[in-house]
Amino acid sequence: MRPADYVRLLLLAAIWGGAFIFLRVAAPVLGAAWTSELRVLLGGLALLAWFRATGFDPGLRRHARAYLLIGSVIIALPFILYAFASMHVPASLLSIVNSTSPIFALAWSAALRDERITRRKGAGLVLGVAGVALVAQPSGLGAGPLFGWAIAAALCACCAYGTTGALVKRFSGGASPRGMAVGNQLAAALVLLPLLPVLPPLGMPSALVIANLLALALLASGVAFLLYFRLIADIGATRALTVTYLIPLFGVFWGWLFLGEALPASALVGGILILSGTILVTRS
Repeated sequence: MRPADYVRLLLLAAIWGGAFIFLRVAAPVLGAAWTSELRVLLGGLALLAWFRATGFDPGLRRHARAYLLIGSVIIALPFILYAFASMHVPASLLSIVNSTSPIFALAWSAALRDERITRRKGAGLVLGVAGVALVAQPSGLGAGPLFGWAIAAALCACCAYGTTGALVKRFSGGASPRGMAVGNQLAAALVLLPLLPVLPPLGMPSALVIANLLALALLASGVAFLLYFRLIADIGATRALTVTYLIPLFGVFWGWLFLGEALPASALVGGILILSGTILVTRS
């Protein structure tokens, strides 16, 4: 990895760590469907306008099938699941749960016979499961009745994220990283569109909610996906997922700084176990 790759990883972790804060503010007002739809639609359109201005062709028609498949699985599905989870779980806790994505990636790679589970990686899986068991304890969090479902939704989102490497490898069709950054989001916006009349907003958004939504769309979806797919192209999907080492650090810090969140000791210990498992899983 070059120095520029490390800079991109750090910036991406800071942005995606902040995404959980943006979600925690916007989703309880706009609801899961509208938060997710506006996030990908605004983020995708902003990138499309930028690419049109700079003369870049993302090949929306040429790679439409790839964008629709990949965008549905790794963007539309996890985004709406995380938006739902953000309505019921502290942002800092979700940033820790997000660290299980590389563990799910290993499970998918093993299932598809792209990678073999060694003893070290098997130990990482066990540590990850143990960490999730600790994180999923609602004690000390003032959890509501949907806390368990919210954690399950976040884990399902991580499972979807774990398919990224396999899907890009098999179905990207030669699409460029910048093309996937915009095409996958616009495809996800189409997939989420039918849910809008079924799941309307829960309240009238304030200026603060709108500001967080714009940050979610332009930073966490627009800029972040440019960085992420560039990293996948430069260093591979598995190494790109090492951004999850840093996301909890930023997520917990942003949650404490902006939302006054404080996690119980069990959640922090669980986070350490998850990160330890992730390191074992992703080490070559």
